[in-house]
Amino acid sequence: MTLSLEGVRVLELARYQAGPRGGMIMSDLGAEVIKIERLGGEETRKNPPVVRGQSIYFTVYNRGKKSLCLDMRAPEGKQIFTDLVKKSDIVLENFRPGTMAAMGFAYDQLKAINKGIILTSVSGFGQYGPYTDRPAFDPLGQAMSGLMSLTGQPVGRPLGVASSVVDRYTALHATIGTLAALRHRDRTGEGQLVDVCLLDSALTMVEIPAAYYLATGEEGGEGGRPPYKTKDGYVVISATSRDMATRLMTLVSGTPTDVSPINSSTGDDRRRALDVWCATRSTDEIVTALLAQGVPVAPVKTIPEVVKDPHMWAREMMVKMDDPVAGEIYVPGVTVKMSQTPGRVGPVPTPGQHTDEILGRLLDFDAAKLASLRQAKIIA
Repeated sequence: MTLSLEGVRVLELARYQAGPRGGMIMSDLGAEVIKIERLGGEETRKNPPVVRGQSIYFTVYNRGKKSLCLDMRAPEGKQIFTDLVKKSDIVLENFRPGTMAAMGFAYDQLKAINKGIILTSVSGFGQYGPYTDRPAFDPLGQAMSGLMSLTGQPVGRPLGVASSVVDRYTALHATIGTLAALRHRDRTGEGQLVDVCLLDSALTMVEIPAAYYLATGEEGGEGGRPPYKTKDGYVVISATSRDMATRLMTLVSGTPTDVSPINSSTGDDRRRALDVWCATRSTDEIVTALLAQGVPVAPVKTIPEVVKDPHMWAREMMVKMDDPVAGEIYVPGVTVKMSQTPGRVGPVPTPGQHTDEILGRLLDFDAAKLASLRQAKIIA
């Protein structure tokens, strides 16, 4: 079966999450993603948590890719990369702005090598702006966008999201931008620079309160969303229309009640009534009762509960595979379900596993050439 991005080649110069996750998505959809690593492998191959010698951090974002270990500081390494650019569609990188130019591979330089090349640059603060030179990781995006402040409103102090949500949003924006650039390239033959960053992506998470403040000078629009305590856990209730809120409060009060929309952040008498009502019932009782009334409700689950949920397995959101380091291991499934080109989940590469295959197939290097480059420590 032909996959959606089959025939598309990506050269990935990316580490950690925001860049590699974008490469992972494109690999899922059929692209050949060549992960160019330093000799010995990317530093996150050792990032915790580690299971039986294999980094779960690395496996999650890099399964399905091919690994080429290349010294890009050496002239021979730069020439190999240049030759690969001639035969590729996309370069994906997440260095600090200016690094690609210092290496001799800024967009204009790549364009001179291959007019149709797309350079997708993922950074903390973008390729221009007052903060462009600053280093950044996910928590900084949460902090500087205001997301951390909003999330912490119920507890009275800023509170970071446990997941690296800004990295994941940025990876999605990088993927969307890259695919749009591919569409433009297919029409015109012209590549382009795609510039996405953590702070821009984080700001999309606070767009409603930001727009509200600029329009009114007041804070509001969205805030923290504390769940309701039950006899044996917590639930989240999102009755966001008048009809749903009316059915919910009618159930809680036992009498017909017509009210405005309600959600988990509501702070009036209805919130207090729901607190009392939920506290005297089990999570299962509440979920069953509210679903019967068509009111959106969900239990707050722990990770062990999530990974035992049959819905997750029915959707193939975690996949078991054989790993050359850890043996059996689980990796994320394909998130985008497509009826005609359903995607794939590939194995986790070992450092430089595909070096000989890539250089032999794409650049016609013979065994003697590969041995010479390996001896000179240009490849591994």
